[in-house]
This record gives sequence, structure tokens and C-alpha cells, in this order.
Amino acid sequence: MSVGMAMVGCGHGHSSEEDADSIITHPLPDTLRVVTLYSPTSYFIYREETMGYDYDLVQRFATDKGLTLQLEVAPSLSAAIEMVDSGLVDLIAYEVPVTAEYRPHIVACGIESITHQVLVQPKKSANDTTAIRDVTQLVGRDIYVEAGSKYHHRLNNLNDELGGGINIHPIDRDTLITEDLIAMVSKGEIPLTVVDSDIARLNKTYYNDLDITLEISFPQRAAWGVAPDHSWLGDTINEWMAQAAPRQQQTMLLKRYFEMSKSQPSIQYKLDLSRGRVSPFDALFKRYAKEVGYDWRLLAAQGFAESRFDSTQVSWAGARGIMQIMPGTARAHGLSMEYVSHNEPSIATAAKIIASLDRSFASRVPDRQERMKFIVAAYNSGMAHILDAIALAEKYGLDPQRWDGNVAQALLMKSKPEYYNDPVCRYGYFRGRQTTEYVRTVFGYYDLIRQKIKL
Repeated sequence: MSVGMAMVGCGHGHSSEEDADSIITHPLPDTLRVVTLYSPTSYFIYREETMGYDYDLVQRFATDKGLTLQLEVAPSLSAAIEMVDSGLVDLIAYEVPVTAEYRPHIVACGIESITHQVLVQPKKSANDTTAIRDVTQLVGRDIYVEAGSKYHHRLNNLNDELGGGINIHPIDRDTLITEDLIAMVSKGEIPLTVVDSDIARLNKTYYNDLDITLEISFPQRAAWGVAPDHSWLGDTINEWMAQAAPRQQQTMLLKRYFEMSKSQPSIQYKLDLSRGRVSPFDALFKRYAKEVGYDWRLLAAQGFAESRFDSTQVSWAGARGIMQIMPGTARAHGLSMEYVSHNEPSIATAAKIIASLDRSFASRVPDRQERMKFIVAAYNSGMAHILDAIALAEKYGLDPQRWDGNVAQALLMKSKPEYYNDPVCRYGYFRGRQTTEYVRTVFGYYDLIRQKIKL
């Protein structure tokens, strides 16, 4: 998804007056039937709240037009196009490539995105001669991509264009996927990979040490779509998107999903245990952890992992305060947004969330110590994705009552379409790597605190 975007017309060469007549002739229905796909950019569930760039944008369109949004999730783009083609839905709120293949079935509308395949490499200084600035410098380099993917095909073609010499390493998709390869570049485990620019931009919000500036393919246009006989709806969407307020909302959504950092917050308070305390808020952690039968040191470890004990932290998803409470979660536990950043209400609400998760997992994970990992994971991801991971673990021969190497592994599977579209999965795509790393981080802090601080 490029920063430079343009409106896409849905009509067939008719004038703006004809577009206006089309909109008047076809008044909007009370319910807007929309199909999208689970993906890290379009639609997903995080901490029990529905999110995604395309979802948020179409939700705002429906709200502005006074429509009820009826959302369907298709297992694939071809299935979504078939739903539009057959009249089951009115609109695909997902970026459909603008190609001759889809033109008979889909008319593009809304904001057009322009993407390229880009090289993902470690960020280097401007005068570093090892940085790759031109595709000719790929000769002699090792590049890792998913086997059989469009990235693999593009590299093969580029290799032919350059006369050979690129060391292409196809990776079995059952082993690793694009997100894994990007993370491996960040960690220095592999030197280079190739992905679409929108996926690269999204992942750069997790790994700011990456350079994604080198384009290695021609541009690919994509946009939302309607059926040819619904071009009037596309015209209405275009008219709406041309207005100042929707354009401003779209800019904010781009910043939220493709620019705001999703990595750990910057350190505002050092975890210094030399004085026999974890934080200035130890009394609050002790008080509210005791009320729910939880080790206060584990609650404090979560607070440090969530915010570094900085109550002013606001995450890209809207979580706030020391314990990073989401707006919907706060409301569900009777905490108003006015107080969500206040220290005591934040810690007290976190304890309530933990107690609720403990009750929910009690029958599924009888062992109390093991259950703590499930609770911490669900605090980070939301209960829904952990339930999906338990179901996947049961189906694929993993232990559904153990976290490490079992349910944690199943949670990582939820970033792959063949698993998040599995019938046992009810809540779709999830970036499991974030939660598995969170659990490791929290329990790493917890072990350190337990060594230094007694109950």
C-alpha cells in the first residue's frame, strides 16, 4: 500500500452528472452487505475488538451513510468475488487487484492502492556500501522466499533478466511464512527476503531496524470492488471518499495500521530491583493481586511488559495506561475512559480481567501453574484466539493443556490461511508471534523479580 493513493472510478466513462443521476436512481439500502477476508491489514480480531484498515474504513462509510453493516468473511479472494458476482453481497472491502482477470466480475471503486514487491534488508547508514540500492546488486546475494509464491516467481524472472547469479532459497511454506522471514531478517538469521510493500510497511511497525525502500517489481493496483450492475454503489463510495472528512479518516487509519510502532514501548522506567521493590506501584499490585489470588510479582511483570510503568502510554490499538486496557475491555469491566489511564483503576481492572480469564480456563487447563501462561497469553491477545489455538492443538495432535511447544505452537499456526480458515478456528487470522513473545517476556521478568523480591 503506497502513501500516494488515487480515487478509482466505478463507472464506464459516464460524466459526473450521470454519476449523480445514478446515485439518485439507486438509493442506498438500509443494510450494506460487505465481504472481506481475514488478513493482517484488512480484518482481524485483537483483544476481542474487531480491527483492520478496510474494516474500519467501510464501517465509517456505513456510519456516515446511516447504514447497518452486515459483514461476511470469505475464505479466499476467489470466494469473495463469487459472492459479489452472485449478488450475495454488495461490496468487497478488500484490496482486489485491478487486472483483466477480474474486470468482467468486479468494478474497482474507492481508494486505489499501489503496491510493489520490495526487498527487505537490515537498515544501514546512508554511506554504508553494503546496503543494496539497485536490483543489479542482488547478484551474488542470498534471498529467502516462500517456495512457489509470487515473490519466488518474481525473483526467478529478475534473475533471468540479470543473466543469473541471485542465490534464491525457496522455503517450504509449511515451515515458515512471510512474517517469519521478515522477523528472521530483523534478527540477522537470514540476510534478505521479498514481500509486498504493504506487508513490508506493516511489519516495519514491529521491526524498525529494516529497510524496505528498494522496489523490485512493477506496480500493482488494487481497490475495493462492486459488481458491474452495482456501479452506482461504487460511485457513491467514490463521492464519499472525495470529501475532506473521509480522506482525513483514511489518512489516520493508514498511520494507525502502517506507521505507528507496534513493538514494545520505549523504556520510561528501568526495572531496577536493587531497592527491594519492583515499581512505585507495588502496593497497588499487592492489593489487587491478593484480591484475585494472583502473585503480585507476576502482575507487576505484566505491567512492566505492557507499559514500562508509564501511565501515559497509548498503543496503536488504543490500549491505555499502565496495564494497557482496551476501550471495549474497560467498558465491559465498568471502567470509564476518563479513568482508564489512572494507575489504581488500571491495575484493579487488570486484576479483574485476570480473574475472569482464570475462571474461563480453569476446566480447560487444570494445572494452576500451567494455566498462568494461558492467562497471560489471553491478556495480550484476547480469549478468542487462545480458544482457537486450543482447538487447533487438539486437532493436530498437540497437548491442549500445555503452553510451551503446544498451544503456543498452535497459536503461531493462526497466521497461516490453511489454519485460520480451518473449521475449528472461529476467530480467524492472528499474529501469534506477538503473543508468544509477550508470554516469554512476561515470565522472563517474573523469574527475575522472584529471584530478588520475596512475597
